[in-house]
Amino acid sequence: MSPLGRLLLLTCFVLPLYGVEKYGSCMQGPTGNPGREGNPGTNGIPGTPGIPGRDGVKGEKGECVSEIFEEPWRPNYKQCAWNSLNYGIDLGKIADCTFTKLRSDSTLRVVFSGSLRLKCKAACCQRWYFTFNGAECTGPLPIESIIYLDQGSPELNSTINIHRTSSVEGMCEGVKSGLVDVAVWVGTCADYPRGDASTGWNSVSRIIIEELPK
Repeated sequence: MSPLGRLLLLTCFVLPLYGVEKYGSCMQGPTGNPGREGNPGTNGIPGTPGIPGRDGVKGEKGECVSEIFEEPWRPNYKQCAWNSLNYGIDLGKIADCTFTKLRSDSTLRVVFSGSLRLKCKAACCQRWYFTFNGAECTGPLPIESIIYLDQGSPELNSTINIHRTSSVEGMCEGVKSGLVDVAVWVGTCADYPRGDASTGWNSVSRIIIEELPK
C-alpha cells in the first residue's frame, strides 16, 4: 500500500476516537434545514366496544301526579222578587226561591232585602234567617239578622211601628249540588218573647242566590 493510502486509512480509524462520528466511510457533514410538515395521516381503525358499566343505585319512588282539567267557571245566579209581600206572620216561612246548584264543592251566597218591622209593648226579639232544603246553614254558621226592642215605657212602645229596609245575607258551604230550596223564615230569639213582626211592607222584597267557587 502506498503512503497516501495508509494515511487515509489511519484518519478514518483515529478521528472517531476524538468525537468525530463516522458516517459512511468518512466525516459527517453539517445539519440540514428542518423539513416541511407531512400530510395528516388517515383515521385509524375504530376500537372495540368497552365493557358495559354496572347498574346504578335504585332511585327513590316518585310521586304520582294527575292533571285535572276543569271547565272554566261560569256565573250561576238567580233572583226572586216580590212586590209588597206585606207578610205579618211572627213564626214561619216568609218566601222561598228554588236554585240549581251546579257543583258540590262550591259556596252559596244568599241575600234577602226587604222591609222589616218589630212591634211590642214589652221587651221582645225576632229573628230572620235562611234555610237550605229546610235546614239552617252549618258551614260554618247560620245566616241570620235580628231585631230587638227594649221594654221602655208601655205608652211609647205601643205606638212604635217603624218599617225599615234591611238585609239578611251570608255564605254557606257544604250544600250539595242539584235543586236547592232557599227560604227566608222569621222566628224568635233564644230566651226572649216574640213580638209583632212584619216583612215586606209596601216595598219590593227579593232573594238573590249566587254560586261561588270555593
